[in-house]
Amino acid sequence: MKVNKEDALNYHMDGKPGKIEVVPTKMVSTQHDLALAYSPGVAEPCKEIHADKDNAYKYTAKGNLVGVISNGTAVLGLGNIGPDASKPVMEGKGVLFKKFAGIDVFDIEIDSTDPEEFVRIVKSLEPTFGGINLEDIKAPESFKIENALKTQMNIPLMHDDQHGTAIISSAALLNGLELVDKKIDEIKMVINGAGAAAIACAKLYVALGVKLDNIVMFDKDGIIRPERDDLDIYRAQFVTTRKITTLEEAMVGADVFVGLSAGNVLAPEYVKLMANDPIIFALANPDPEIAYDVAMATREDLIMATGRSDHPNQVNNVLGFPYIFRGALDVRATEINEEMKLAAVHALADLAKEPVPEIVHKAYGDNTINFGRFYLIPKPLDPRLITTVSPAVAKAAMDSGVARIPITDWEAYEQELQERIGIDQKLMSRITTQAKKDPKTVVFAEADNYKILKAAQIVQEQRIAKPILLGNPERIHAIIAENNMDLHDAIIIDPVAEEEKKEEYAHILYQKRQRKGVTLFDARRLMRDRNYFGSMMLHTGEADALISGLTRDYSKTISPALQVIGVEEGVNKVAGMYIVLGQKEPYFFADTTVNVNPTADELVDIIGLTARTVRFFDTEPRVAMLSFSNFGSVRGDIPDKGAEAVRKAKQRYPELLIDGEMQANTALNRNLLREHYPFSELAEKGANTLVFPTLTAGNIAYKLLQEIGGVEVIGPVLMGMRKPVHILQLGSSVRDIVNMIAIAVVDAQNYNNQHI
Repeated sequence: MKVNKEDALNYHMDGKPGKIEVVPTKMVSTQHDLALAYSPGVAEPCKEIHADKDNAYKYTAKGNLVGVISNGTAVLGLGNIGPDASKPVMEGKGVLFKKFAGIDVFDIEIDSTDPEEFVRIVKSLEPTFGGINLEDIKAPESFKIENALKTQMNIPLMHDDQHGTAIISSAALLNGLELVDKKIDEIKMVINGAGAAAIACAKLYVALGVKLDNIVMFDKDGIIRPERDDLDIYRAQFVTTRKITTLEEAMVGADVFVGLSAGNVLAPEYVKLMANDPIIFALANPDPEIAYDVAMATREDLIMATGRSDHPNQVNNVLGFPYIFRGALDVRATEINEEMKLAAVHALADLAKEPVPEIVHKAYGDNTINFGRFYLIPKPLDPRLITTVSPAVAKAAMDSGVARIPITDWEAYEQELQERIGIDQKLMSRITTQAKKDPKTVVFAEADNYKILKAAQIVQEQRIAKPILLGNPERIHAIIAENNMDLHDAIIIDPVAEEEKKEEYAHILYQKRQRKGVTLFDARRLMRDRNYFGSMMLHTGEADALISGLTRDYSKTISPALQVIGVEEGVNKVAGMYIVLGQKEPYFFADTTVNVNPTADELVDIIGLTARTVRFFDTEPRVAMLSFSNFGSVRGDIPDKGAEAVRKAKQRYPELLIDGEMQANTALNRNLLREHYPFSELAEKGANTLVFPTLTAGNIAYKLLQEIGGVEVIGPVLMGMRKPVHILQLGSSVRDIVNMIAIAVVDAQNYNNQHI
């Protein structure tokens, strides 16, 4: 993926600098709260921990806190750039821990390259953390540091650069060998690279059954042979006495090549020398040891993996470290041992052989994902990873005797894991990934705006969509030049100058609206309006989706789309929905943009549209009809309307989980529902889809949450249009616009599939 330097810097700088913050988990709003949180109340847990150190797990966040620690000596492909420059990477690692496993992180950058001093500093931090993730430390110091800390500390610790790659590639190796029916103890392997990751990979491969004598390893100075006098003890484990000196010679008859070195060092001619059904893991980033397309064109029988997301079989460490630490923390393991690593390997390998759920197919826009040469290991967005890898690691810790607390109810543990991250955490990732599989043409009616052009650049670069920009070309080019944007592939159309096209469109509009007060003269005038022109492009099939509304009132933007495109068959009313991304799951709010005071029957239509759209986002709707009363506790026009809408909706959509009317806190608070309204269909899980009785209520609710709720709000998603039209909130951010474009593209994909 192409990343613009300015975008990357702005991402890390805008708003609050950096990517992480500390958020209180207890209320601290009264004097009594302060007295409990600090002095004098804090003395009580202090005394309990002094009496028994393990009480730190009971009274503090230690049990869910990992330290991501580096000295910046081997940062990504940048090398030894120092601890200060490594901090953005460590923060990023923290984000991944939180996103994928619900683990909190403090990142710590240590200004020391002395292994002994580094060990002393990290060891002194043991009271703070439940686990330590070492990161971006160069070899061979990384081996010394990890080995020393493992012997001195009693919390789980892992250098992910070494073991993460080893674990993920080992799972791919097991499955690759199974596919080609080769025994692991018989294969010949070439490893190009002898750094921390390469050594860890080789050691784990040996633990899985690869014979040490069958491994040939190269470093930057050539083949690892016993006569070399520059080998440390780590590389010396992998010396070979075979009569070969070059990579070309080593590749003759090799079954597996593992590259952890540099780009483009493996010639296609070398690949031809390998044994039948060869396996190549070219893991250098961003450029593999041999380009994927080149390698696959060289051998039809080749199985290949890289570290890149744009090729099959991505060896991505995010498949491992969040879930490994999650399992280790949950049983309070004293270390991450070989048994736990091997458990993660087998869990990943086995998961790849399971039927792939529909949510994964949709996330990657590929219905053909099945175990085979192009799917050796699970995809990073597979929601089953946390409930597969973490329990396997936890169980291995228990079986190997390093767990301090056991898990006895594995079903309850699985439910706990799901609740830690919520099912929504990857919602927009899935939508964006699906959009990239088949980018559609999106017309932007307000292209003479910086935010629109910036969003268009992003979706073009990321291959989410193909922009068509409507507006004055001189003005658009000036904004592009002024802000150093790259939109050279985007089509720019000025409706004012398109006389022939305007005339064609005007006649179509006149035919559609001549009995609704629109003359041909009116139609010609309206076609100068970019919202009408863009809507007509969508209507005639010259574009797949329309985005507008950033600079105009919602009602003025939706009117042209309704007149030109209209509502889909069977729909009486369009409606608007917002997605509120909570910490545990997404919530869906409707109607928030269109219908001012819908009747009970109109609410039934809105309920149906909303439920269908929620399913579009791979979520099963649990619908609450909101009011200021609970199940008839107060009578009035709004409660009565809501109750009637629920009754009719149950008749029309018998498969839908819906209840009401009820207050918003009742709908969301499962304990409240269970205690006072156990008869409710929502008592078990609560609601995730909220239907508001009036536009006023819905609009106020989402805007309050957006401003003071600490959540991300996506939308509005316009529901019920004949073709994909999405109208932005006035003043949307670039991020909001990009999200809506991705939704519009997937909406267009579904429309095309339904109308083939």
